[in-house]
Amino acid sequence: MAVIIDSLKDTIKDTVTLIPFLFITYLVMEWLEDKTEDQSVAMLSRIKKFSHVLGAGIGLIPQCGFSAGAASLYSGGVITAGTLIAVFLSTSDEMIPIFISSSVAPATIGRILAAKFVIAFISGIIVDAASGVIRYGFHADKHIHDLCEREHCGCEDEEGGIVHSAFIHTLKITGFIFVISLALSLIMGFAGKETIASMLSAVPLLGTIFTGIIGLIPNCAASVVITQMYLEGLLTCGQLMGGLLVGAGVGLLVLFRTNNHHKENIAITATLLALGVCWGVIIDILGITF
Repeated sequence: MAVIIDSLKDTIKDTVTLIPFLFITYLVMEWLEDKTEDQSVAMLSRIKKFSHVLGAGIGLIPQCGFSAGAASLYSGGVITAGTLIAVFLSTSDEMIPIFISSSVAPATIGRILAAKFVIAFISGIIVDAASGVIRYGFHADKHIHDLCEREHCGCEDEEGGIVHSAFIHTLKITGFIFVISLALSLIMGFAGKETIASMLSAVPLLGTIFTGIIGLIPNCAASVVITQMYLEGLLTCGQLMGGLLVGAGVGLLVLFRTNNHHKENIAITATLLALGVCWGVIIDILGITF
């Protein structure tokens, strides 16, 4: 009983202190999305020669619609599978606001983002070099932002504006963080932090596959789980990256909605998971830290 009470107290205290930082971070993110999303998608559709590096770079901007927009562009034959993979791998989702609100050093965040950019760029080139470019007509009855709105609570709600969207984002993520942090705290309280960490680190490949599978969850919960586990010291840098690389936000949902070639969608999903796991294992083997 004491473990439960202590875990609840610690979780409430830690979660409450994050709220102002989360709100400010999301307010900035909403402003960036409002100002840059349409231009970013349009730019990617025009500049094909540099699409891999552009997709990897723009994907780093934490906005809810770009991975969805890239999936739609792929379904319409505008960008290649490699460019789509580059966008998906670089998408950061909730990692940045959680790191910022948890006072992670800016240099650490910068190194993680730089690693994601390089990995996404290289992987995109490899995917296009290894397979032919497959293009299909865009299905006009699909509306990618419907999914984005449903998943991220009305990012484009003109009535509420960016302050309203930032508040809703903060409320949702605070709830996620509270539930996940409480669960992790209880697990560590009963099983022991060292025991869990040793289980995940004993076989790095299994730990990285585990985070990669979590990363496939098509909403913000995935990156929240992975980031929180890393901050609790339960994941290695490779396992963290494995999960974050796979996490493409709502991009996969939009891909399956807008592209009727489901075998192709499954192949892209499998490629995304395989690349995330492989890069995560490589990072751990090389002993890379952030």
